[in-house]
Amino acid sequence: MSKMIDINSKIKDVIALPIGHDVVFRLFLQTGLSFSLLDNPLVLNIKLKNLSKILKRKIPTSFFQTVIDLVNSELEQPLEDDAPINKAWWKEAVFYQIYPRSFKDSNGDGIGDIQGIISKLDTLKDLGIDCLWLSPIYDSPNDDNGYDIRDYRNIMAEFGTMDDVDLLISELKKRDMKIIMDLVVNHTSDEHPWFQAALNGDKEKQDYYIFRDKPNNWTSFFSGSAWRYFKEIDKYALKLFSSKQMDLNWDNPKIRKEVADIVTFWLEKGIDGFRMDVINYISKNPELPDGDTLVGDLVGFTGMEHYFYGPNLTKYLAELRKNAFEPYQGFSVGETPGIGTQLGKLLTGDYRKIMDLTFSFDHLETPGKVRFDDYRYDLNFYKFYLIENQKSFSNRYWMSLFVDNHDNPRFISKIDPSNRYRDELAKNINMILLTLKGTPFFYQGQEIGMTNNEFKSMDDIRDVESINKYKEMIAAGKTEKEAFATILAGSRDHCRTPMQWNDKTYGGFSENQPWIKGYQDLKTTNIEYQQKQNNSIYNFTKQLIHYRKENPVLIYGDIEFIKENTKDYFIYKRKDENNEFLIEINLSDDRQKRIIDSTGYKLIFSNVKNQEKMMSAYEANLYRKI
Repeated sequence: MSKMIDINSKIKDVIALPIGHDVVFRLFLQTGLSFSLLDNPLVLNIKLKNLSKILKRKIPTSFFQTVIDLVNSELEQPLEDDAPINKAWWKEAVFYQIYPRSFKDSNGDGIGDIQGIISKLDTLKDLGIDCLWLSPIYDSPNDDNGYDIRDYRNIMAEFGTMDDVDLLISELKKRDMKIIMDLVVNHTSDEHPWFQAALNGDKEKQDYYIFRDKPNNWTSFFSGSAWRYFKEIDKYALKLFSSKQMDLNWDNPKIRKEVADIVTFWLEKGIDGFRMDVINYISKNPELPDGDTLVGDLVGFTGMEHYFYGPNLTKYLAELRKNAFEPYQGFSVGETPGIGTQLGKLLTGDYRKIMDLTFSFDHLETPGKVRFDDYRYDLNFYKFYLIENQKSFSNRYWMSLFVDNHDNPRFISKIDPSNRYRDELAKNINMILLTLKGTPFFYQGQEIGMTNNEFKSMDDIRDVESINKYKEMIAAGKTEKEAFATILAGSRDHCRTPMQWNDKTYGGFSENQPWIKGYQDLKTTNIEYQQKQNNSIYNFTKQLIHYRKENPVLIYGDIEFIKENTKDYFIYKRKDENNEFLIEINLSDDRQKRIIDSTGYKLIFSNVKNQEKMMSAYEANLYRKI
């Protein structure tokens, strides 16, 4: 255990602790401060009390005490030793996230379904996918597209039936493929029987949730207060997300038992594990104190310091793993917003037995920017983030590798909004994901280079977060044009438009109008077309996935970064005692002078047809040492 910090501690003492490291990193991300400051001895040796005096007119002393208390709440350091890598199927697998509502409609109602997924398993197998991750298919009123669950043991009618799920699992096993599902247990729908019983006066079920006589100042991720008043019992209930997503009280052992039973139910049914939604939010400070307003201004959500790494988080997750996951050797990956490198290691170290992987989102925005900002993403920051994490993760830890998911705009559109270099950039990013050390997660459409949608108006938007934010901006005085421009920059709907299977009406997703409109090129951005083109994004990705499987050095091999401080280049080697690969990436849309000698290597993959003296825009090459 490390020593606690106080107001006399130095900045370097803060950074030396896990939460301190991750909080400072987050602070630099939010503000856009240069990370080079953290290499400056003068900065590192500033005492907190002196910093407080310097900034006393801008930052109250209470802010520093909030940071001190937060940093001291986790003093354990990640274990660092020379242990060998524990090999596992999920380290070698290529995962593929399916957003069921938008993947494939089998019955013509405009909504994707389980039978639609089954009909495309051969295509996914052909691509090289080992494991599917399904966003929620449970019974839900659909306030947040299934992330508001009404019944964890039943299926949303528009997706199909439990028999369909059993068939899906069976068909996957026939193809030697696996499946994980979404476990959404920070909250339930307000229509869940537990919550309805609570509103009807059931004291036991009231303790399943977080009710209070008066709300604190916490704010919701979906705009407004994090509390909703219920006149039926004259109390407020916590809801960190939408007004229909009510937070569960994980301090109640009965809730933890209920969650373990849900996990057991599905693992017994034959699934292979779970992606756990905002799982690091399950443990709240039991006093539910007000959040520091300055911290709230910095991170965008007041109160987050009291639950993003709560007092019983690791205890409750370790208990869940022991009681539910381990008996079935279930895999777990946690969505962990706000969790950085060091806390991520404490949550996933193989010796800790808490989770296998986490999804951190620190790389998805350039420092100083947030999702709803309209800007061009700088790939040099992605390189910086990857190098920092790859170096930090010893053999006891493993990294998830992803860029697209159901909660963010398309990554390549943030880099190149014009789509001029769509093909080169899509291949470039996919090569990075498939050649670094870690487990790659692809999101539907990424294999054909799907981009952000050209939504016409708010009438096209379906995302509850975007709709709430739009209303909030209008109420604050923004014009409809200004508000829609903001929504267009960051709406989650960009990744939720229908998957494009062919160039027919609605892209072969459905025979009828889909639940959400898609405005994308259908001529070339579809599976059927790209399967027939040798140099397509699909076939490039497919070949690279299969090559990774054939060469374990690209999975378990050592990694060495070359000229890592040179802007616009990302160059590294993967090697073991018998093999060596060189990966050469141009991170810019400019032609670049080659700075690495590839003599003695054979070119295996490239996203350009002909290599020239200068590297082309977003050129990406994989060489093998002869």
